[in-house]
Amino acid sequence: MALIQTGNGARAMASTGLSAQTVPFTEIPIIDFAPMAGGGDAAREAVGLAVREACIKVGFFYARNSGVSPATVAETYRAARNFFALPLATKQAIHIGQSTNHRGYVPLLEENTDPTARGDLHEAFDMALEVPADDADVLAGQSLYGPNVWPDGPPGFRAAMNAYYAEIYQFGRKIFRAFAIALDLGEYYFEPHITKPTAQLRVLHYPSQDGPVDDRQIGIGAHSDYECFTILSQEDVPALQLLNSAGQWVHAPPIPDTFIVNVGDMMARWTNDIFKSTVHRAINRSGRERYSIPFFFGPNFTTPVEVFPTCAGPGNPAKYPPTTAGQYILSRFDETFAYRKKPAEPA
Repeated sequence: MALIQTGNGARAMASTGLSAQTVPFTEIPIIDFAPMAGGGDAAREAVGLAVREACIKVGFFYARNSGVSPATVAETYRAARNFFALPLATKQAIHIGQSTNHRGYVPLLEENTDPTARGDLHEAFDMALEVPADDADVLAGQSLYGPNVWPDGPPGFRAAMNAYYAEIYQFGRKIFRAFAIALDLGEYYFEPHITKPTAQLRVLHYPSQDGPVDDRQIGIGAHSDYECFTILSQEDVPALQLLNSAGQWVHAPPIPDTFIVNVGDMMARWTNDIFKSTVHRAINRSGRERYSIPFFFGPNFTTPVEVFPTCAGPGNPAKYPPTTAGQYILSRFDETFAYRKKPAEPA
């Protein structure tokens, strides 16, 4: 077995190189979220129980009937293609390193999610909740808040990203309600904590890796996400592999009209590892360019993150010390993004 370092410690995986298993869809749950938009108590409870079983037994799940418009998704992919086709100088003009709140363009190889690797073979654009520069929380130094930065073109890019953000945020609220049911916290437990979320939206572009692939430089190296959970849209180009609860790499192929939801490190801390964060990686050997849209849902910046009372007890003490959502996310960004690393001291 090999080890992967995550924000919550080392995780074991089978030593299989870059290969992964193809498993029947019956082993990767597909959960229907339609009841969370107006179903009865029993139907919503069933969704929560399905989420609990998936997070314990498998580690991730597909979600359908999200309420996100297919037209909105299609327009966001169109806008992403147009953005990444811009000249590099235009994209670099909004380089994330110029931002005070982690917004903007991330070039190829500048992110390194796996500390044993040599950089991730993708480029990205990051945005989050639009917060004015004179907002009290921004002025108080809560540095994940603030205005977004936008490129000079392409036409419609900003509108498409904002529309997607608005719709996926509403779906994320439904998922939070399902998690609250799954953890016996009361369906609306998380609502006060996601009124001004640090939720981040990315669009990603992966070139195809043709020929021999160095396992130290792939689309995204093996890692776990930092927030509570990720809602991923992927088109028809397969690349995603997830580490299941047995430590085996499993292909997570695109399924039309679904999103993939995986648990992040913050939810793992909150649940005392009852729900472990899902380690994953992406390797695009399709011969085609790949685009995907992850939405990383974290709570308000100052939200306390301490093991839930339903997840600890006399025989199961808390594994993690208390922190806050903002402090935890910033600590993980510091370890991942080149622009946040301090230059080496001169010899």
